[in-house]
Amino acid sequence: MLLSVVVTAHRVQGYLRAALEAVTGQADAGDCELIVVTAPGGGLELGIAREFAERDPRVQVLPLDRPWERGAARNAGASAARGSYLLFLDGQDLLLPGAAAEIAACLTPHPPGRSDPAGPPDTPVTPHSPGPPDTPVTPRSPGAPGALGARDTTGTSGGPGARDAPRPPAEAPGPPDVLRLGHDQIDLWDRTRQGDALPHARSQIFRRAFWEAHALRFTEGLYDDVVPVHRALLLAADAGTLGTLDRICVRHRVRGTGAPATARGRAHFAVVQAYERLAVETGGDPRVTAVRSAHLTAVLDDPGRIAPGDRAAFFRAAGLPGRYTAHRARRAARAGRARARSAARAGRKSLRAHVMRAAYRADLHRPLDPCLAVYGAYWNRGVACNPAAVYAKARELVPHIRGVWVVSSRHRDRMPPDVPYVIEGSRAYWRAMATATYLVNNSSFPGGFTKRPGQVYLQTHHGTPLKTMGLDQRPYPALTNGVSFERIAAHAGQWDFSLSANPHSTEIWDRVYPSSCEQLPYGYPRNDLLCSATPELSGKVRAELGIAPGATVLLYAPTHRDYRTGFLPRLDLDRLAAELGPDWVLLVRAHYFYGRSSGTAAGDRVVDVTGHPRVEELCLASDALITDYSSLMFDYACLDRPVITYAPDWEAYRAARGTYVDLLSGRPGDTPGAVATTEAGLREVLLSGAWRAPEAEALRAAFRARFCPYDDGHAAERVVRRVFGVSSD
Repeated sequence: MLLSVVVTAHRVQGYLRAALEAVTGQADAGDCELIVVTAPGGGLELGIAREFAERDPRVQVLPLDRPWERGAARNAGASAARGSYLLFLDGQDLLLPGAAAEIAACLTPHPPGRSDPAGPPDTPVTPHSPGPPDTPVTPRSPGAPGALGARDTTGTSGGPGARDAPRPPAEAPGPPDVLRLGHDQIDLWDRTRQGDALPHARSQIFRRAFWEAHALRFTEGLYDDVVPVHRALLLAADAGTLGTLDRICVRHRVRGTGAPATARGRAHFAVVQAYERLAVETGGDPRVTAVRSAHLTAVLDDPGRIAPGDRAAFFRAAGLPGRYTAHRARRAARAGRARARSAARAGRKSLRAHVMRAAYRADLHRPLDPCLAVYGAYWNRGVACNPAAVYAKARELVPHIRGVWVVSSRHRDRMPPDVPYVIEGSRAYWRAMATATYLVNNSSFPGGFTKRPGQVYLQTHHGTPLKTMGLDQRPYPALTNGVSFERIAAHAGQWDFSLSANPHSTEIWDRVYPSSCEQLPYGYPRNDLLCSATPELSGKVRAELGIAPGATVLLYAPTHRDYRTGFLPRLDLDRLAAELGPDWVLLVRAHYFYGRSSGTAAGDRVVDVTGHPRVEELCLASDALITDYSSLMFDYACLDRPVITYAPDWEAYRAARGTYVDLLSGRPGDTPGAVATTEAGLREVLLSGAWRAPEAEALRAAFRARFCPYDDGHAAERVVRRVFGVSSD
């Protein structure tokens, strides 16, 4: 076996599936094995890894037998490896298409006198920025000064006095001991212009016999690859067995907040100790000096790693040249310019906003109220969705905690008379945001607030993601209307809990909203009503809507199109109602962005229910759902009633926004039931009875199994007990 790919999988549940598919899906990756090392217990990562192992004999799952530590996980994977070469990846890394073939060609011995047919391309591959995929930035030279083993114009590497760093031999006597990969460096180090000098295990491939002969091992704690990677590069350079494949082979996706390597704290002092250990193990090799300085300076200058109060101590511990006071003065000047720009922007705000914010800053010094919770839904549209269900259950289980809703002034008429509320932007709103212990929302709170230590923020979300969400929207900039992805990431960083309706959602939320929060795989509280539905309740809702007994009721709920303004259904509602006959009723609910559905009606058989306060009740009143791409289909599946996909513009929608699930594929788990792409096709589905045929029922069962595994009528109770700390006794 040629190659063992060791993937460490911890807190990467939203990334791991794509990482494993990137290896197993390559046609030229047959002569390799994939070892996935997970934490004890493993969580969702363990389940994903086992899913791959069940269908691919090349995949081995290795739960770590000790508390999680990445260096130990990598060492365990190396010990279990059987391949001639080792490649170490993190669970968010992607082996790029075609990389397996080129790596194999470089590592496979060739007859004497023959050059490597898959040798370096004539033009270096351009690295990419941490922004949207395939966004080019200035390429680095393949032999950038400061890189161990690189060659500068004077023939030396690593600064004055360094040993000569030989080029990889054009015709090495055999495969290399270390193969350096052209690397993407999509991580924080791109900001330093010193990325080539910094150690990354994912940017090298190591011959396993060489690794074991020199007893190379990853160290414990942060910066676990400093010592073994640099040692391997130095040893191979001295032996003339250091090769280079000048091609980007691995893309590192930024994990965002929550990753230990990017969390601020004194733990980053470990990088100093790592270089001290490297100096000892290499006998003070002068080539280490330049990379040490670049790496430690990068850590110091990263505000996400070293706190202001620790910078002087880090500077001294690192032994960096110059005086820290001068370094601090330069940083202070940059910060001053940033504050001046911020003040200029603030100066354009209204006087009232200034007053409100000043009062809010004062309120931030007030003690938190342990009995106050603030709720919001759909950007301040009133009591709705998951927050409404949590609010109702909290009133039952923790009645001593007062719930206050945030509502915009234009929606205040929607508030029930017995529900306390504050108007967004008001003095009462800012005081509540400053002093509430609990914050619950399915979108975001207005105006930007400072989450205080001790505040607990529950993000409930408001649907299962079918279309791309959060940071995954970056490839579609024309449709995001100036959305700030930095703000999206900052908002997610405030969350303490992120609610998940199903494993699919957990994976997506973890990736597109990078956060260190706890994922709650509890199901959606708003669906508790659907899970406990009775014929009596459905009949009551129907009566309230004026629907005659015995009618067949279809709920038509299309979603919003980013590329269209206003509600314009791809369906002649009057004509459809007439063709179905007097025993059918169409309930039409437009997306909440629009307000009302349409100006047409066919007597009492086409009913506009866009303004109805609870979509869950509309679901109960219906016999089937007709929708295109609305996430309502995932909730409706809880009822085990037919779901009809009417998608006349599927290709346009996918191209404009991107999707995670192929509704039209017909695959169990992807397609919820009968499908139509034209009006004539929809009429045929309804009139022929295909919408409730056995084939549609089988698809619905698979769809429910995938997307409704947690829905049992008790989601709200689980959420309240976890978030508000209520005992189950």
